[in-house]
Amino acid sequence: MASVNPFNLSDSEEEAERPPNETVDTERSPSDGAPGPPLGNPFSPPADAEPPTLLLSSNRTSPSGEGIAVSVAATSAMAGSADTRVSVDVIAAQLLRDQYILTALELHTELLEAGRELPRLRDYFSNPGNFERQSGTPPAKDQALGPGGPLNRAGSISTLDSLDFARYSDDGNRETDERVAVLEFELRKAKETIHALRANLTQAAESEVPSQERKNFKSSPEIQEPRRPLEKRALNFLVNEYLLKNEYKLSAITFSDENDDQDFELWDDVGLNIPKPPDLLQLYRNCGTPLPSPRDTVDVSVGVEFGDLAGNCFPQDPPKKPDLLQQQQAEMVEELEYQISLLNNEKQSLAEQIKKLQSEIQTLKRSVSSPPPATLDLGSQNTSNLSSSATASCTDHHSVPPTDNGQYLDIRGVSDAETVPSSNSTQNPSQPHPQPHNKLRSRPPVQFDQPNRKLSPAFQQALLSFCRMCSDSRLGAEVSRIADSEESVMLMLGRCLPHIVPNVLLAKREELIPLILCTACLHPEPKERDQLLHILFNLIKRPDDEQRQMILTGCVAFARHVGPTRVEAELLPQCWEQINHKYPERRLLVAESCGALAPYLPKEIRSSLVLSMLQQMLTEDKADMVREAVVKSLGIIMGYIDDPDKYSQGFELMLLSLGDPSERVVSAVQQVFIPAFAAWTTELGTLHTALIPSLLARIEKLLMQGEHGLDEHKLHMFLSALQSLIPPLFAVVLQNAPFTSRAKLHGDIPAIEVTRFPRPVSPLQDVATIIGSREMLSALLILYDHQLEHEATTGWDSLLWVVNQLLPQLIEIVSRINVTSSTCVHEFSRFFWRFCRTFGKIFTNTKVKPQFQEILRLSEENVDVSAGNDILTKATVPIYATGVLTCYNQDEDRKLLVGFLEDVMTTLSLSHAPLDSLKASFVELGANPVYHELLLTVLWYGVVHTSALVRCTAARMFELLVKGVNETLVAQRVAPALITLSSDPEISVRISTIPAFGTIMETVTQKELLERVKMQLASFLEDPQYQDQHSLHIEIIRTFGRVGPNAEPRFRDEFVLPHLHKLALANNSQAVESKRIDIATQLFEAYSALSCCFISEEVMVNHFLPGLRCLRADMEQLSPEHEVILSSMIKECEIKVENRGMADAQGSMSIASSLVGEDAKTKFLSKMGQLTTSGAMLANVFQRKK
Repeated sequence: MASVNPFNLSDSEEEAERPPNETVDTERSPSDGAPGPPLGNPFSPPADAEPPTLLLSSNRTSPSGEGIAVSVAATSAMAGSADTRVSVDVIAAQLLRDQYILTALELHTELLEAGRELPRLRDYFSNPGNFERQSGTPPAKDQALGPGGPLNRAGSISTLDSLDFARYSDDGNRETDERVAVLEFELRKAKETIHALRANLTQAAESEVPSQERKNFKSSPEIQEPRRPLEKRALNFLVNEYLLKNEYKLSAITFSDENDDQDFELWDDVGLNIPKPPDLLQLYRNCGTPLPSPRDTVDVSVGVEFGDLAGNCFPQDPPKKPDLLQQQQAEMVEELEYQISLLNNEKQSLAEQIKKLQSEIQTLKRSVSSPPPATLDLGSQNTSNLSSSATASCTDHHSVPPTDNGQYLDIRGVSDAETVPSSNSTQNPSQPHPQPHNKLRSRPPVQFDQPNRKLSPAFQQALLSFCRMCSDSRLGAEVSRIADSEESVMLMLGRCLPHIVPNVLLAKREELIPLILCTACLHPEPKERDQLLHILFNLIKRPDDEQRQMILTGCVAFARHVGPTRVEAELLPQCWEQINHKYPERRLLVAESCGALAPYLPKEIRSSLVLSMLQQMLTEDKADMVREAVVKSLGIIMGYIDDPDKYSQGFELMLLSLGDPSERVVSAVQQVFIPAFAAWTTELGTLHTALIPSLLARIEKLLMQGEHGLDEHKLHMFLSALQSLIPPLFAVVLQNAPFTSRAKLHGDIPAIEVTRFPRPVSPLQDVATIIGSREMLSALLILYDHQLEHEATTGWDSLLWVVNQLLPQLIEIVSRINVTSSTCVHEFSRFFWRFCRTFGKIFTNTKVKPQFQEILRLSEENVDVSAGNDILTKATVPIYATGVLTCYNQDEDRKLLVGFLEDVMTTLSLSHAPLDSLKASFVELGANPVYHELLLTVLWYGVVHTSALVRCTAARMFELLVKGVNETLVAQRVAPALITLSSDPEISVRISTIPAFGTIMETVTQKELLERVKMQLASFLEDPQYQDQHSLHIEIIRTFGRVGPNAEPRFRDEFVLPHLHKLALANNSQAVESKRIDIATQLFEAYSALSCCFISEEVMVNHFLPGLRCLRADMEQLSPEHEVILSSMIKECEIKVENRGMADAQGSMSIASSLVGEDAKTKFLSKMGQLTTSGAMLANVFQRKK
């Protein structure tokens, strides 16, 4: 089997360029007689392949028989010299050639013992391929056996050192069965080895660099040749060996884990049958020293004379047998004939190359002499035109330095390529091709399909801003302008190559994008263009955000340059291939490309293929960032679709994306997709006739289905979509108004107030962007306000639809939501706030508020639940208060809000109606500190009201307000009001203050205020007038159970638990059974909540456990099922008390025993001194020895 060195795989061109003195011994395979590849090894100095006499002369290009005769004569002359010594390497070569394997092995062993290892023998005996049996039959006698001749044994992965020669002794009398079994095993191992070697050969062949690239690497030494798989495995083995030898064990383990496909224990796992090179240290020491020439190598340490060698290959010993001399000369002639055949083959190939080059020169001359083309057809330009320009540029390189002629298509401005003059063609008359450049500039621009749309330029520009292109950097400028002539291609290459060379091997592969794009644009072959675009999309394994922007910028520049047909035929297939790529970054690139290329595609493709691709990715892709990019690209597609039949598909895509579980996807829907879709429906005239009614119908259906449990997530989804449609709806109202034709932009147009509109979540939701400009919007707003002030709405269909259909339907929906759902109330409040702020103050005062006030008639009849007039108890109240009355914050608006809340509080209190609507209003308004003073004003109105019912309501509202108000307001405004109410003549008012006092104890940290509240609560518990107040006791126990776990521990231990104990003890003697079970039930809830807190042993024994026992006594008679739970609670508390007592006793005993005498103290301190800051080590000090 011929040995193959994968580190020196070379083609015929490299062999032709190798100097003659680097020619190594070329062996022939014993199996087929074909010449094997050279036995070169880049990791060690090459051994002398032949004695100096066997080297050819330097005249390789014209070998002849005369040259051979000269070489033979030189051989005889050297052999006649008595003083010449033969090197050990020559002896080793002769032994291996004559198959004296054991003799060569003995020589190798003796040299190793003498410390003089011979590379030839080392490589031979370390290569297992030299000892594998080639076939089942012995080789023919006329077949030359090289150094790797077969031994009479089966192939196995082992070297000569591990051969069991006893198994192949001459007796031949072993058992047949044993030999058959051994041969079967070795045959199986040989087949596995052959399979592995074939796999490695296939991998090496697939990764082989083409010859043209090899010549490029050789002509540019600074460019490193790509690493082959076998080279990588060999280097990995050497690096791992170096790490292990130098005790870098952790690094070696990590390195081995990162290369888990390689076995670092066995050199043969590297790949083909190659000898193991020296270690890295030896390679480093030899890398800077020139390799010795074979002519200069003389080994004088053998100590023998030249004529004493029995196996000498030179005919200088007269007694030598003549047949041996003839055999050696025959081998030499055979070797020389083989080299002559190689040179003849090389000469023939060179002659063919010369003919080919001469034909190309003639073709170039004919193309140079032909007249230049009148126009530049990028799709049909042939290779000869490109070559002629390159030749002309090279011939004039020294006389006229090339300059930038401005022939570029720049995506930063459509007219750049047509307006920039060519300075080179006007200022330098010696330029070789000025005429074609002038004609190039007159080439008409590429035409794209324009959709039948009426989008404003500002909206279109804002929509395209989501394409994420970058052209403001150096590389972005190169990518965004594509060369439009041969000369500018060369200039661009000159600018880009300096940046490519140092960075292409690192993480800067985006530097290659300009080269790939220009070549893909100008190349005449479709197959080559497809390959280049494939390289572009696969240029970076996992492109980051900046790299994707560069690729997208290049794709857009390519699309603008080549037109829609080539974009469809060449770019879209690349996107389709990557749609299911395993890396999300690559799929993200596809999603972004679909949006970026949308303006440059045929309109049929936009609404069919691209839309289907994005829909598939939206439904199937698992990565949030990919779906987010898909939604943005869908929005861009919606800005260019002009097929009305696609409306239903767009609506379904909107609902599908709104239901996405990812917040970032939903945000992209609101920012990009819905505004773009709304712009399309505006042009179709279906925004207020189809899109908004469809969403309202779904909200109504959701509320009908949610009587037993509303899906708040879906409600939020639909409301967010409806909220995103408010700006385009207002734009429709303005654009369809009777005064639109009278809007004029000339003259002094006042600027729009900054607070006129709510801040848009996206540029696409800015009304000015939708209209076209802020000047036009300002002019329309002036006419809009004037029209509303004069109630001139006749013929204004879009506004009348909003007033007469949209608002009543919204108010009806609001009245059906659950008032106790704070999420629903908050969502609808935000919607109405943005709606009123967008349509303006005049519209809110004249159109919105009257409709709410007509429904919310503040009278006791409107809260008669039995008659069905319960509108004041529904969510209409908080949504009107927080969504409509808070839109504007002037004095009259605040007065209106205060008056509405006061009237609602009074009406609900006097009607004995539920206070949920008022509480929802206070919770929503209390979340904003701006309204705290206003709410305190409303409550103070209730504190001083003449009706006890209103005062009770005010006291309960304080509980909701305390949590959000700062402590200063609590101390100055809330606490005085509560203390005033706590001394109210009506006992019900005093009882109503208890929850608010408890909330203060739970949230406030000021000691003075806490003491005041504590004294007030103590008066409720200890004053004799409250001894029989059953409702007061119930409220206090309920409050203690709610605030106790979160209150200050001192307040809980010294006040809450002792008074609960007293109440439980007093309840044992309660005569009225209904009151007794009410108190017991509230005590059970309070003790259950407080049992989770940490309670000291003293309080546990004196108050908590006795209170539980009193409560158990009540529950034994009133509720046996509660008694079982109380018994288990009491048992757990008793166990805790016992464990604490045992732990304290053991702790005191251990401390007493460990600190007896100064010796124990010294040991303890020394142990502490040895500790670090680790908590685990500190804990180990106090562990008991086992």
